[in-house]
Amino acid sequence: MSTTKPHVLIMPYPAQGHVIPIMELAHYLVKEGVKVTFINTEVTHKLVTSNWLNEDGFGDLMQMVSIPDGLEPWEDRSDLCKLTLSMLQTMPSKLEQLIQTINKEESNKITCVIADGCMGWAVGVVKKMGIRNAAFWSASVATLASTLCIQKLIDDGIINENVGIPLNGQMIQISETMPPIKPENLVWAGFNDVATVEAIFKLLVDTKDTYRMTERFICNSTTELEPSAFNLYPQLLPIGPLLASNRLAYQAGHFWQEDPSCLAWLDQKPERSVIYIAFGSFTIFNQTQFEELAHGLELSNKPFLWVVRLDLTKESTITAFLDGFMDRVGSRGRIVSWAPQQKVLAHPSITCFISHCGWNSTLEGVTNGLPFLCWPYFADQFYNETYICDIWKIGLGFKKDKNGIVNRGEIKEKVEQLLGDKTFRDMALDIKKKVTSTVQEGGRSHQNLSSFIEWIYEEDIFQGST
Repeated sequence: MSTTKPHVLIMPYPAQGHVIPIMELAHYLVKEGVKVTFINTEVTHKLVTSNWLNEDGFGDLMQMVSIPDGLEPWEDRSDLCKLTLSMLQTMPSKLEQLIQTINKEESNKITCVIADGCMGWAVGVVKKMGIRNAAFWSASVATLASTLCIQKLIDDGIINENVGIPLNGQMIQISETMPPIKPENLVWAGFNDVATVEAIFKLLVDTKDTYRMTERFICNSTTELEPSAFNLYPQLLPIGPLLASNRLAYQAGHFWQEDPSCLAWLDQKPERSVIYIAFGSFTIFNQTQFEELAHGLELSNKPFLWVVRLDLTKESTITAFLDGFMDRVGSRGRIVSWAPQQKVLAHPSITCFISHCGWNSTLEGVTNGLPFLCWPYFADQFYNETYICDIWKIGLGFKKDKNGIVNRGEIKEKVEQLLGDKTFRDMALDIKKKVTSTVQEGGRSHQNLSSFIEWIYEEDIFQGST
């Protein structure tokens, strides 16, 4: 038998919420002796490697490489329409060229490719090259289910065939045991312009083919959280939640530099007293909404830790406003530009999580038994809010006023309602127990991940096996 190690190429979609969980998967593979080549777009590669920590612990088995996304260095990657179309046009041939270059070295050949489910075209590329493949889904399986039933939604006259835009306001019931979804909250439909909706829809249409073609489809979720969605598509394998905190380690794959000083600040606060507020990597507020949120936190009279990205609002007056705001709240509040979120949420002083409901943040909050106040921004976040509030019953949503603003009074009221009702925390702690057990030895996600790694090691993967 050949002594060559399996060599897995991993390819995420170029967004923070996609890179972090699949990077965690890479860590598990490396720990089991699998060689990993992690391929980002050039811009993402630069962001991730500039915030790389020595203690990330991948060692010699992990190498980071990049290919172009087709855009010029100065072009705006937050324009998801432009980025998506450019990627679809440029990256398939670049990926094939990279694999061909790596495979020239006989002892280093790629034996398996794991592609993000939103990069389904990659599965087609490697299947054509005769390489084993798997797909990885970083969001909720409920969101994936809505993507996999696109053709049915078209056939039923619910969405437009070409761009996926809802044709009526009819609630969508993917299955009898899953919560209904508003058509405007379909993952591709929640963008502000038709061109972006069309581009994302085009990207996701390929997911159905990926589901059909790929040899394994692994998901960063658990049957404890989404039993109905997994029952609907039994081929999907839950291996989550994939969190660095599961192995008491630092999270790798950040686009921004974390500010760990907030942990020492939390140490000074009483148990279950601090509200944590973070909206992920995409959310943008106008100045009015930003200021109402600040005033709401001030009125709550609770300690808070607030992550304010430099681009959370596009207004230039943010710094002056925050200076005056922090003068008023003093040591009761702390603002950072990016936080070590998994460690923050695990801190005993945190009492609840005001979140955009991105799937990674949702999993991190659930794993730590925290109740939520939900403030979704786009894509899958609205459906995640439905699960948090209506299915798991561990959170509340905010209501906007007639001007489309969540005002300070609403924020104060919902904070008081959430923290004043012990039921939310009790339900959250109950779910925490179920979710954490599934990634421990003997749990279903743990077993599925072990089986997946065994599959990677199967002898017939290797070009050099005898």
